[in-house]
Amino acid sequence: MDCLFCKIAANEIPSKKIYEDEMILAYHDIAPQSDVHALVIPKEHIASSANDINSSNSSVIAYIFEKIPEIAKILGVDSYRIINNCGEKAGQTVKHLHFHILSGDNLGERLV
Repeated sequence: MDCLFCKIAANEIPSKKIYEDEMILAYHDIAPQSDVHALVIPKEHIASSANDINSSNSSVIAYIFEKIPEIAKILGVDSYRIINNCGEKAGQTVKHLHFHILSGDNLGERLV
C-alpha cells in the first residue's frame, strides 16, 4: 500500500511529532489551517475515513479520543475543534483515518 500517513507512522517520511505511542501518532499539519493544526492518526491503516469505523477498529478510535485532550494539553490549548473529513467532496485528501485538532484565535463559526 502506498499510503502517505502509513509512511509517516513508520518514520519513512519525517514529521514534526507532538505525541506518539504504540497505537497512535500526533503531528503538526504541514499546511496548517489555523494557528494550531495537528493531525492524529492510528499507526495501523485501519480505515479510510469515519465511514469505515466498525466493531473491529472502534476501540482504536475510542483510544484516539481518550488521548486528544492530552495532545491538546501538550499543544497548550484548552479550546479546540476536532474534524474528520469523509470523502473528497468534504476535503479528504489522504485515505487513512485521521482527525484534525484545530485551535487558535477564535475559530468561531468558521469552517475549515
